[in-house]
Amino acid sequence: MKKVRSLAAGQSIKKSNHYPALSAALSIIPGLGQLYNRRYVKGSLFLLLSAAVLSGLYDFLNIGFWGIYTLGTIPMLDDSRTLLVQGLLSVILAGFMVIFYAYNFIDAYRDGRQLQNGFTIPSLKEGFHAAWDRGFPYYMVLPGFFILAFVVVFPLLFMICLAFTDYNLYNSPPAKLLNWVGFDNFKILYTEEIWRSSLLSVLSWTVVWTFVATTLQIAVAMLLAVMVNDARVKFKRLIRTVFILPWAVPSFVTILIFAAMFNDDFGAVNRELLAPLGVQIPWMSDPVWAKVTIIMIQVWLGFPFVFALFSGVLQSISQDWYEAADVDGGSRWNKFRFITLPHVLYATGPLLIMQYAGNFNNFNIIYLFNQGGPPVRNQTAGGTDILISWVYKLTFENNNYKMAAAISIIMGLVVTIFAFFQFSRSRSAREERMF
Repeated sequence: MKKVRSLAAGQSIKKSNHYPALSAALSIIPGLGQLYNRRYVKGSLFLLLSAAVLSGLYDFLNIGFWGIYTLGTIPMLDDSRTLLVQGLLSVILAGFMVIFYAYNFIDAYRDGRQLQNGFTIPSLKEGFHAAWDRGFPYYMVLPGFFILAFVVVFPLLFMICLAFTDYNLYNSPPAKLLNWVGFDNFKILYTEEIWRSSLLSVLSWTVVWTFVATTLQIAVAMLLAVMVNDARVKFKRLIRTVFILPWAVPSFVTILIFAAMFNDDFGAVNRELLAPLGVQIPWMSDPVWAKVTIIMIQVWLGFPFVFALFSGVLQSISQDWYEAADVDGGSRWNKFRFITLPHVLYATGPLLIMQYAGNFNNFNIIYLFNQGGPPVRNQTAGGTDILISWVYKLTFENNNYKMAAAISIIMGLVVTIFAFFQFSRSRSAREERMF
């Protein structure tokens, strides 16, 4: 006598007169398709869950979708910000409900096909074990996915929505209602002179700052790591410890110390080092000198971490490579170019890309050194402001939330495109695609 296996076992037998299309059609009401497939526990759970969600969240979703569409109709009574928050939460919840609804159809049709092919209904215990074995990775990921949706995606969506409203100091809820203005805020950035000049100035300086400061800190770290790794150098541990010390000190402490040292009036650099030479440099009041100073400080702050990365990679390179290069008559430069550099960049490429992305949004050094100053005539940003510090000022000092949100979107797009382009060209990414 043949043994009959269940749905969970995965062995087909004689076909039956079961209709998977009907089970999918009944799933218009979640759970009915599962009940038709004789999955009574699952179908009951789907029905109860659907009823609970509709009864418990109907009013919330109704007000949420109305609020995100209208942003309120009565000033002082409707707060557009609250309605926008509730509307976004409604959209996220609706997205999860759509996913569940689609899964309900797929599950009913899949079980219906298996029943049609002669599988038997698994017992509750068998079904539980089969679902646990197949879905364990998803069950572990789901909590993090939900948290990510509400902690990361929700604030991001809220910021994006603000970029398409007229939210500023003079049109602030609940005294006034917000309105959807489409792409007007982005048009202002490119049509009004004060905004266009500020955006071009800040964006160009942000790109220069990111490229120059990060490249210099990587170059300095590479130079020092290669020198310290040389076999002729003694006391390597002590030297590495000294070079990593700037990383051990909190960055905001170091920045404040440098800000005092480079102060135009009482700073130690001007008073103690340059005054005897009859030189007075406006480190903070001149935009050019302020930018040079900030780049130097960032190199000091950033090279220890990259130095530690490079030092670890250099120690892992086999000496056989260098001995083979010596046999072939390779020079020091050739050994560095064809052995050291490729190994180091391959191992640290993604982390170096993160250094560029981190400096693009490096708010601390810009704001703590001189608050993005000095002021620039006919601009809404300071001479050393980068995009992130400019957004901070627009948000917390000028209460111009709509323009801050619009600039944030531009900033996010720039970072995303740059990081994706750089990582896609890295050797590690190309080798990953091969597998």
